[in-house]
Amino acid sequence: MSEKVRVYATPACPYCKMAKEFLSKKGVPFTAYDVKKDKEALKEMKKISGGALRVPVISVCNEVMVGFDRGRLEQALSCLEQSSKIE
Repeated sequence: MSEKVRVYATPACPYCKMAKEFLSKKGVPFTAYDVKKDKEALKEMKKISGGALRVPVISVCNEVMVGFDRGRLEQALSCLEQSSKIE
C-alpha cells in the first residue's frame, strides 16, 4: 500500500468522521477503509498499529496514530509537504 494517508475507520465512529472531515477541509487526499466490512483492511490496521482494535487508526507517511488528535495529525502531515519538495 503506497497511499501517503490512510484512515482505518468504522461508519458509526464519530472520531473517524472528524478525522476524515479534517483531512478533507485541509485538502489532503486520503484513502479510507471500513474495517467493519473489509477484513483485509482490519488485518492491515492491526499489523501497522501493534494490534489496536480502536478506530480511527491513521497512517501518515511512516507514522501511525490510534485515535484522532488534531495537533498530532497536523504535525504528521508536515511530512507530505517535505516529500512534495523532494519529488
